[in-house]
Amino acid sequence: MIVHPAVIVHGLADAQAVLAVGAPVTLLSAPGAAIYAGCLWWRELVAAARRGGPPDTVMTDVLDCGDAPGQAMAALRSGVPRLVLAEGPAWAAVAQIARHQGGFLLQQAPPALDMADRRAPVRLCDWLRPGTRDAAVDAG
Repeated sequence: MIVHPAVIVHGLADAQAVLAVGAPVTLLSAPGAAIYAGCLWWRELVAAARRGGPPDTVMTDVLDCGDAPGQAMAALRSGVPRLVLAEGPAWAAVAQIARHQGGFLLQQAPPALDMADRRAPVRLCDWLRPGTRDAAVDAG
């Protein structure tokens, strides 16, 4: 499950900026990114971010599949086991497969700081620092 603050990243530069803080983090794709960018894009972005980030940073990654169970299944087949998928007829089956692969399936994305927000770089350290996230959200 999500245990670290989530940050929506839109590309490698965003992911690198987030990881440079050195705090535990959940990298989250934009809503529905699996539909328009694909699971392989996400897998490779995460791999590149891990290679280029501080070696001891604790990071989880979650791909948002919107309402597309086919994209969620493609993600699982490609080795991306932590997903967001809107509830629908296939949700339980996809969730079971994700759990079997050591991942999880969420019905909605967790609260997150979106790096597309022009204020995000200024708010990033506070967002990732334990105990200040609620204040950072209120200040936004």
